[in-house]
Amino acid sequence: MDEKDQTTSAAGALVDPSKTLAALKAADFEANFAAVRARIDAACVRVGRDPSGVELLPVSKTVPAERLRLAYRAGMRKLGENKVQEAREKSDTLADLTDLQWAVIGNLQSNKAKYVARFAHEFHALDRLKVAEELDRRLQGEGRALDVYVQVNSSGEASKFGLAPDEVPAFVRELPAFTALRVKGLMTLALFSSDLERVRRCFVIMRDLRERLRQDAPEGLSFDGLSMGMSGDFEVAIEEGATVVRVGQSIFGARGVPDSHYWPGATS
Repeated sequence: MDEKDQTTSAAGALVDPSKTLAALKAADFEANFAAVRARIDAACVRVGRDPSGVELLPVSKTVPAERLRLAYRAGMRKLGENKVQEAREKSDTLADLTDLQWAVIGNLQSNKAKYVARFAHEFHALDRLKVAEELDRRLQGEGRALDVYVQVNSSGEASKFGLAPDEVPAFVRELPAFTALRVKGLMTLALFSSDLERVRRCFVIMRDLRERLRQDAPEGLSFDGLSMGMSGDFEVAIEEGATVVRVGQSIFGARGVPDSHYWPGATS
């Protein structure tokens, strides 16, 4: 079992989300979604949080569009994608599902901002003013707005995207200039490790940073949101304040493409 996929359940047993069988029927998606939701609810109860305060964002990277129709039948109305081109193609293919929303959660090159501005409802990886400027310009042209999360490199790994925590306050002070961007909070990828206390430190950094930003946030910007936690660590993230958890394999099943294809620094 890869380190990145290990976590512990409430009972202390190791769990490997990559062992989840592929969901091939709407009933499979319903069962997997319900199981993850139950774990979210239990994590909230353990720390005295209201489960309604945590959104489960299914991450559908590498999952073909025909299977996403089954996920839609199972009740999923928002999906997260890492790569813009993949998300764009799926959005076009599934355009008949008019209430299906898309969250782009991976790094964005400024020359692809025009695509995100056309179809995405959320962007979880804002970490450069050049991207903010281009997104805002494109959104203005489309006559729409976009919910965004500022990405923070909480683990300090050079291989990962995101701002260093001490760079975030100055960055967010520039964001009110981009009126089509609705800042909702912060996003991070924690350390890929089976040492949950090292993982937890990443989430604690995020929680503390959010509290500091709340005290001095520019007018019109919200930092209530914390998008953090994936299949292997979302329960720990919830214990430290996550409001959005991004879960893929525990809902859709094991992927054939390694995480290193999507997340810099991940072990294949």
